[in-house]
Amino acid sequence: MQCVTNKGAGAGLRERKKQATRAALSEAAVRLAAEHGAENVTVEAISNAAGVSPRTFFNYFDSHDDVFVMMDPDVGERVRRAIRDAPAELSPLDAVREAMAAELAEVERRHEVWSLRAKVFQKSPHLLARGLGLHMAEERDLARTIARRIDPDGPGGQGDPDVHGGPGGSCEDADIELYPRLLAAVAGTAARVAIEHWYAHSPPLTFPEIFRDVFTHLSAGLPQPPAQTDDRPSDGRTTES
Repeated sequence: MQCVTNKGAGAGLRERKKQATRAALSEAAVRLAAEHGAENVTVEAISNAAGVSPRTFFNYFDSHDDVFVMMDPDVGERVRRAIRDAPAELSPLDAVREAMAAELAEVERRHEVWSLRAKVFQKSPHLLARGLGLHMAEERDLARTIARRIDPDGPGGQGDPDVHGGPGGSCEDADIELYPRLLAAVAGTAARVAIEHWYAHSPPLTFPEIFRDVFTHLSAGLPQPPAQTDDRPSDGRTTES
């Protein structure tokens, strides 16, 4: 038992070190690109700023552009795993909300870097286009996972939920029903709106709390809220601008 415990602890430490190295590389890349432009930042410069070798860089990213568009490539799988493992009594909407809210806490922790990344994308259309393609692929993977949760034996639930067909999709996508597609797309929009609202208003609420407020509106069917003089969510909490 002691050997198993030590082995597990060692694996966990190695994984944390890998995550820290990846985060250091992505942060260095974004900061350099925000100052000089992504096209003018080399792999060598990014590696030096992160305190690693260019060879180490390519242990984590296949190309120069990947460091900008794949800051955390495991986030999609973590969300899908959380949805698959969510209690059976949770509705698909609630399962997606809780899975994504947990990830938004990390976005909040690194909000400065994510904000700089958005500015880098604005100045580098090719990165924006590539990031959009990856986002669409992740959205389809999420829709398949939702479909499997709703009906494990249905046509949309067959096959591997985590293998997508790339930016153009695949024949498998035709089997995904409307509701899983819509929920996956709306969840992504909800995350973007929550983040943009937090940046614009700096309310005394966290990213996950604002995200849950967005889902409260969605769950209610998006009725128009009563007229208010300040920025107040539907549950009555105040978020001053």
